[in-house]
Amino acid sequence: MDDKKYVITIGRQFGSGGRELGKLLARKLGIAYYDKELLCEAAKKAGVSPEFFEKSDEKFPKFFNGLFSFTMGYNPYTLYSGSTSISDDSLYRAQSDFIHSVADTHPCVIVGRSADYILRDHPLCVNVFVHAPMDVCIERIMKRGDKTTREQAKALAEKTNKLRAGYYNFYTDKTWGDAKSYHLTIDSSSMTMDDIAEVICDYLRRRIKNVCERGL
Repeated sequence: MDDKKYVITIGRQFGSGGRELGKLLARKLGIAYYDKELLCEAAKKAGVSPEFFEKSDEKFPKFFNGLFSFTMGYNPYTLYSGSTSISDDSLYRAQSDFIHSVADTHPCVIVGRSADYILRDHPLCVNVFVHAPMDVCIERIMKRGDKTTREQAKALAEKTNKLRAGYYNFYTDKTWGDAKSYHLTIDSSSMTMDDIAEVICDYLRRRIKNVCERGL
């Protein structure tokens, strides 16, 4: 698989372990991993403050104009050369361009950002959605060590999932979390993360073989 520019995208419920799974897959396969650092890198290339990307991270767009500093000079990721006004939609386009650029350059794992939809025409893109029962998500959130109560963890999970769903459903023609939107949907409480990663790796190998046999 080393010579193939394949991509694994991971959508996830908050607290389901999607980021952990993404990092594990990247380590097992020896490929690049992107989650929030993807936003920061795209922001730098676009000349936009990385902090703004953090604030608008997978949140439903508000379509407001703000004042942000842009890097002067030519840059393929610059949205409006010399402009100081930017919209959520423009940020999404810049992020999409960057996702395409990394997918065309090397194999990688991308968590969130509706990457599965952005790369819908990529022949070697495996799209995974990770979910888990709410009680399991709550326990995982509470173990992060910030003294979150069970009630707080549940409220945070529900709020974050709502924001992610709104973001995904707005920018795509699919439904966040719906099995039809992905190649694989996995309950992270059903197996160990290592076993889940092995299942995905096996699917990826078979998918690459199938694509190669068809000459795509």
